[in-house]
Amino acid sequence: MKATRFGRNAAIAVIAAGALALTACGSDNPAGANTAAPSAAGAKVTGTLTGIGASSQGAAMDAWKTNFASANPGATVQYSPDGSGAGRKAIIDGSAQFAGSDAYLKDEELAASKAKCGPDGAIDIPVYISPIAVAFNLPDITELKLDAATVAKIFRGQIAKWNDPAIAALNPDAKLPDLKVTPVNRSDDSGTTKNFTEYLSAAAADVWTDKADGVWPASLKGENAKGTSGVVKTVTDTPGAVTYADDSAVSGKLGTAQIKVGSEFVKISAEAAAKAVEISKQADGRAATDVAIKLDRKTTEAGVYPVVLVSYHVVCTTYDKKETADLVKAFESYVVSEEGQKAAADAAKSAPLSAALQEKAKAAIESIKAKS
Repeated sequence: MKATRFGRNAAIAVIAAGALALTACGSDNPAGANTAAPSAAGAKVTGTLTGIGASSQGAAMDAWKTNFASANPGATVQYSPDGSGAGRKAIIDGSAQFAGSDAYLKDEELAASKAKCGPDGAIDIPVYISPIAVAFNLPDITELKLDAATVAKIFRGQIAKWNDPAIAALNPDAKLPDLKVTPVNRSDDSGTTKNFTEYLSAAAADVWTDKADGVWPASLKGENAKGTSGVVKTVTDTPGAVTYADDSAVSGKLGTAQIKVGSEFVKISAEAAAKAVEISKQADGRAATDVAIKLDRKTTEAGVYPVVLVSYHVVCTTYDKKETADLVKAFESYVVSEEGQKAAADAAKSAPLSAALQEKAKAAIESIKAKS
């Protein structure tokens, strides 16, 4: 498939949609009293839908499940946040009806999915755009400026103390402590890890010599924990610790890094993450209904936060039963609708899909069919 850029108008639509996000509720109450019912779901559906996958979608998924069930009293969506790798495995082996994944299907996974998902296999539908925070626990410091090479050195264990000259040079006004740096990585097969290492391998290739992967390099020392909540808790409990995590999960006493892009440092935000998607392309070699996005990690364009993930729902193109196909289509139609995207933005600080990307997602969902 020929690569296509998401235009500047799409970015404006993303930011405008984000501005419309409801403000009445937070992650502790993701559904919110003022959240509109999922009109995109269409006719009422019933049944139980099982999903497995990315923990980064946790807050958004809580909102989506609650709102969808409210509009469809006979329908239940179950979601187990076991990691992106577990999710993709589950859709391939048929133990889940959809997967949440912070990385789109690999070519070999796409081929393997045809056994359970029909001759066209599974497809990737973008549902959630969010920046990945470089989050740290330092006394009285809530923000640092870092470039890709310094981030890579921190996570490779090449920087031992927070007052290291490399960090001090980027933050001349900060009172950096003589405190041990403790990098914390994901222990599970994680799409967040895949996106983070993809950024490092592209933007700091001289330092990050390992390939991008969802599994953290075994040769690197440091602490580890399972899931987004696991790494965030470990860092929160450990002075001097640092991790990478979906920004929706970062709060409290943790600080976050501004990332150098070109000649400027960009603060983490949904708008800056949306702009990273705007300048990127759809992946080559996929079906028209597979909306996988190849992110530009080496951009120098102003205002772009490149440490970003596009999280997908991976669904079958063909389900065994019409009831299952209808339920998947109804739920995914709500997720990518304006109401669903507003609910996610409110609960998880994510960037709503642009108008252009939303239309591509809707077309992909409409293509889902059943054998009988």
